[in-house]
Amino acid sequence: MSIEDQLTRILYIDLSNKRYWVEYRRELFEKWLGGVGVALQLYREEAPRNIHPLSPENPVIFTVGPLTALYPLASKTIALFKSPLTGNLGESHAGGRSAVSIRLAGYGGIVIKGASDIPVYLVIGSGRVEFKDGSALWGITNTITVGRILREVTPGQGIRTIMRIGRAGEKLVAYSAVMTETYRHFGRLGLGAVLGSKKIKGIVIYGKQSIPVRDKKKYREVYDKIFREIVESDAMKRYHEIGTSMNILPLNYIGALPTRNLNSNRFEYAENICGETIAEKRLARRVACSHCPTACIHIAAIREPYVDEPYFYKTLFISYDHELLYSLGSMLGVKDIDGVLKLIDMVEIMGLDAISTGVCLAWATEAYKRNIVTIEDTLIELDWGNVENYLQAIKYIVEQPNEFYRKLAQGTSIVSKHYGGEEFALNFGGNEMPGYHTGYGAVIGYLIGSRHSHLDTAGYRLDQTLKDIPKPEEIVEALIEEESWRQVLTSLVICLFARGIYTPEIIVEALEPLGYSYTQEELKKLGRNIYTEKQKLKLELGFKPSELKVPRRIYETPTPHGILKEEYIEKAIKYYSRQITGAGG
Repeated sequence: MSIEDQLTRILYIDLSNKRYWVEYRRELFEKWLGGVGVALQLYREEAPRNIHPLSPENPVIFTVGPLTALYPLASKTIALFKSPLTGNLGESHAGGRSAVSIRLAGYGGIVIKGASDIPVYLVIGSGRVEFKDGSALWGITNTITVGRILREVTPGQGIRTIMRIGRAGEKLVAYSAVMTETYRHFGRLGLGAVLGSKKIKGIVIYGKQSIPVRDKKKYREVYDKIFREIVESDAMKRYHEIGTSMNILPLNYIGALPTRNLNSNRFEYAENICGETIAEKRLARRVACSHCPTACIHIAAIREPYVDEPYFYKTLFISYDHELLYSLGSMLGVKDIDGVLKLIDMVEIMGLDAISTGVCLAWATEAYKRNIVTIEDTLIELDWGNVENYLQAIKYIVEQPNEFYRKLAQGTSIVSKHYGGEEFALNFGGNEMPGYHTGYGAVIGYLIGSRHSHLDTAGYRLDQTLKDIPKPEEIVEALIEEESWRQVLTSLVICLFARGIYTPEIIVEALEPLGYSYTQEELKKLGRNIYTEKQKLKLELGFKPSELKVPRRIYETPTPHGILKEEYIEKAIKYYSRQITGAGG
C-alpha cells in the first residue's frame, strides 16, 4: 500500500445501524494535508448545521497527519465535534498512543455517526470494527477501572490506544473529557458528553501496518536532525525536567496567576504548589507519548492510609501540569500540594475537564459567599481551600442531585445566566478561562481563538514580549497569524510543545522524503486557508462574534500591563468580526 493510500483511508462507523465501511479520500489529504485541515472538511460533509451537540447527527471526527508515527513529537490526534459546552465547533487534541494506533490500523481518519441503542465499546483493528456490548461497563464511575477492564478483554497489547469516558460523560456533563491510556485526555469542550450521548463507553484501536517512505535515506537524515534538535533544545529539556508547571512561579511573580476566581492575580501559597516543589517532594516518574523523546508528562505519588488500617497505605499516581495546578490550586485557594493532587485525581476518576471543573467550582464558591446561591443549592459549605468539600462538590457535579448542580454541569456561562453572577463567571465564548491573566493578548486570544483557548493563539506569550501596547487591530492580526500557522502544525499533526522545533524550513525537509512537495510559502498559505475554513464552519454552526463579551472581573483585576480597558477589547472584537465575516462570506 502506498503512503498516499495508507493515510487517505477514512473509516466510517454508523452506530445506529452497527455497520462500517472505508473510503479513500485522497483529494482531501492532497488539498488539506491531514489532521485538522481534513477533519474540518469531513465534519462539514457529515453535520447538519442546526444540530444539537448531543443529538445522534453530531458526528465525531478523529484524524491524524502525514508525520504521524514517522517523526518525533508527531504524536497528537485531532478530535472535531460540536461542543455541548459552547454550542459551537469543538476541537480537542490528545497524545498518548492514539495517533500512532490509528495510523498503524491503516487510517488517516475515523468518522463516527449516529447513536447506539445500548451502551457499547468499539474495537477497531486493521480491516474490521467490532460493536461490543458495553452494558456491564456503563455506570462504572472510575475511568481507570474502565481502562483496566478494556485492556484485559481486547486485543492489540502494546500497540493500541484505549479511549473511554467516565461517569461524567454518561451523565452528559458539558465539560466531560475522554481519557486515553492512563494520563492523556481529549480534555476541553465536552467530547466525553458527545460520546456519552452516543452510548459509547470506550474505543480501542490497534494495528500493525507498516508505513512506507519514499526516500529512506533522506528520511533517516531528517529524522536524526529533528531528534537532535529536540534532545538538545533547552525548551524541550525544561518540559522534561519540570513541565508546564514551571509556569506557576513566573506567572505569580509578574501578577498573572488567576487566584480565587481571579479576585487576585497572585497566590500567596504559589511556592507550595509549583512544579519545582512537586518535583522535589512528590515526583514519581515521567512518561512520554508514543514516539516522543521528551517525556513531559509528570507523575506525582501520594500515599493514603486504608480505613482502619493505620500501617497500610495505597499509593496514588497522579499526572499534573500548569493548568491543573492553576484550576484546582490557585483558582480554588488550595494551598497544599497533596490537596491539589487529590482534586486532580477525583477529576480524572470522574472523567472531567480539569480547567472547566476548577473554574466552575471557583464561580460556585464566590456565588455562595455572596449569597447568590445558598446551602440548599450547594448542599455543602463552599470555601476557598476546603479540599474535602470540593471533592464532594466534584461528585455532585457528576451525579447532579439538584437543579444547581445540573446547571453547574453545563458550565459557568449557563449556571450564571440562571442564578446571576455573570460578571465573575470566567468563560470566553462559553469555554472556561485558562491559567494566564497576562494582558490584552491572552484575553483577546481566548475570545477570538477558534477553540476560545490559550492553545489557539498563544496570546499569553505575546503579552510577555510587549513593551508597549499596540493598536487593537495589530494584536488581532498577530493572533490570527499565530493561529494560522498552528493550523499547519495541527494538520501534520505535531505536538504544539514542539512548535519551536518544527519550523517552516524543517517541515519542508520532513515532508520531502515522504513524497510531499511544499515550499515554506505554500505551507503558510495553506495554514491561512485552513484558518479561514475553520471560521467559515464556526459561522455556519451559529457562532456570532458580535456576541462575544468579557466577564467584568477581567477588567477589575490587574494584569502585568495594568487594568485592561473595555473599549480596547471592544475595538479588537469588532475588527476580528469584520475580518472573519468577510472570510466567511
